[in-house]
Amino acid sequence: MHFVVDETPGLRPPGFKHSLYGALVTPRPIGWISTVSAAGVVNLAPYSFFNLIANDPLCCMYCANGSHVAGGPKDSLANVREVGEFVFNLCTYDLREQMNATAANSPRDVNEMAAAGLAAGESVSVRPPRVAASPIALECTVFDIVQLPSTDRTVNTMVMGKVEVVHIADDVVVDGMVDFTRFKPLGRLGYHDYSVVDNVFSMVRPD
Repeated sequence: MHFVVDETPGLRPPGFKHSLYGALVTPRPIGWISTVSAAGVVNLAPYSFFNLIANDPLCCMYCANGSHVAGGPKDSLANVREVGEFVFNLCTYDLREQMNATAANSPRDVNEMAAAGLAAGESVSVRPPRVAASPIALECTVFDIVQLPSTDRTVNTMVMGKVEVVHIADDVVVDGMVDFTRFKPLGRLGYHDYSVVDNVFSMVRPD
């Protein structure tokens, strides 16, 4: 089976019940992004279009695609345009319900972190707070915002940041390495589905 993307409305080929866009590359890391507006309102939202993009210096990106329910860009995009900073907070299985709560379409004056019952942790070098309960957080400064190919239905925008400070909880470090099974990271699948990392194996590269 194959289909031409531009000729397949909604990325739903004949015979499929839902759009395929989220099911084609899985699992994907969840970019749980905290930002703050120039007026000081904290925003926290999950993005499945997120990843690290370089390691020296350490950089990451997320895509704030679509629009705010009230119109205009999403808060995670409007805020970084104003302030130029964000924090990535790693989402775990234990934080799954809070993460899902922050996906709600909330008014711009709502602090989603507080609304989800999450305590804010103070950042070292940026203004947005981090999720205190997250075992790993990356404080980032924005170095570029790129307009991606878009349609008359959806505006797609990539935010790229340079990591300035890394936070790692002491209890997830074992023998000088991060032990993933201690905090069970979540991954985004398609539709309403997620995966959890609770089984790890190793392979040594041939070179």
